[in-house]
Amino acid sequence: MTEHILTGFGFGPIQGGLFVKEAFQSGNFTRLIVAEIDTRLVDAVKANNGSFHINVAKADGIETLKIDNVELLNPNVPADKQILLQALSQSTEITTCLPSVNFYESASDNSIASLIAEALKSRSTKATIIYTAENNNHAAQILEKAVTQKIGTLPEESVQFLDTVIAKMSRVVTNMAEIAELNLKTISPGIDRAFLVEQFNRILVSKTRISDFKPGIDIFIEKDDLLPFEEAKLYGHNAIHSLLGFIGAVKGYVKMTELANDQAVMQIGRAASLEEYGAALIKKYSHLGDELFTESGFKNSTEELLTRMTNSYLGDTIARVVRDVKRKLEMNGRIFGTMQLALEYGIEPRNMALGAMAGIAVLLEKAEEYNLPGDLRFCEWRKLDDVKIERIISWLRAGQTNKYADQIIKYVQNAKERLNKLTTTL
Repeated sequence: MTEHILTGFGFGPIQGGLFVKEAFQSGNFTRLIVAEIDTRLVDAVKANNGSFHINVAKADGIETLKIDNVELLNPNVPADKQILLQALSQSTEITTCLPSVNFYESASDNSIASLIAEALKSRSTKATIIYTAENNNHAAQILEKAVTQKIGTLPEESVQFLDTVIAKMSRVVTNMAEIAELNLKTISPGIDRAFLVEQFNRILVSKTRISDFKPGIDIFIEKDDLLPFEEAKLYGHNAIHSLLGFIGAVKGYVKMTELANDQAVMQIGRAASLEEYGAALIKKYSHLGDELFTESGFKNSTEELLTRMTNSYLGDTIARVVRDVKRKLEMNGRIFGTMQLALEYGIEPRNMALGAMAGIAVLLEKAEEYNLPGDLRFCEWRKLDDVKIERIISWLRAGQTNKYADQIIKYVQNAKERLNKLTTTL
């Protein structure tokens, strides 16, 4: 058995249901450690002798898996911090699964960047790779820069920071009635939460370039250039997920699985995928020769994606999909960024504009939560005129530049009546 050690930061469904799960099932790791500051969660797993459960949503049901021999450590506890630093110095693989890259530098001396830097100073391994899973196209570079500033020059021949494209949907289920309904196992006894992840496991990562080193998790697919696939996730998976969620919210649905029976909405998602962002990405990246960036490849990917997003066993809620609506409507983000990509390649983003208009409708419903200025708190999206739509989009731009902004605004304005017809034919 190859002796690998994995140390992760953040104990959520991706850490537990992907990195730790795959490391455990590989049989290649002698230790599995996760740093987590939720004291109750850490204590519960410790009391359960380092075991926890994950629930895997398949196409035909839910499978519950038990993961053993995991060391949960709280870096805010001095004794745990010392064990964590020692483990980090011996780790062949380090993983970060945090809410955003902003957490790399939070918590001063106990920041992720500080802990990794301190451990690398006394590293006893021949090679160390650090996977970043923060859903940011430049996460690895951001963390590497933060660590380098604290430690100085890194030995590039034996330390590498890797980006990831994780299109694996997951969630933490906190409603005990839903946990009982789906017959889920909670993370550990005494914890009223459950990890629920989909079975999908095609994870893309930056190619490991350390000589004579083979990662202990061997199911990941390495790519020489990950950026095209990061864009495909942002302008594909993320954009379509939000589009369907926004429209579903306006139509009054509660769960994503309800959309599977709404052929009109599913066709909008399909058209946005194939005819808009898919067509643009094929024009941009077909020269790579990768199957994804072909018409047949995108068609297969789209149908699989729509099926996964509406999987009844995953039970994804509309409320979860549309949360943080302001961020999802950033001018260069998943919705407007996808419209920009389409326009760049001469493609009309009519369906993505429909998703944007639905997003604005959701934003108006949550005006107080997102601190919408008083003069933009229009009571009913159906009564918006072109001027009001433009004012809301201008506020969402928040100074960001976009050379297609005027065209994007026009497409969204034109989408309002179409959304009105779509949502009044229940």
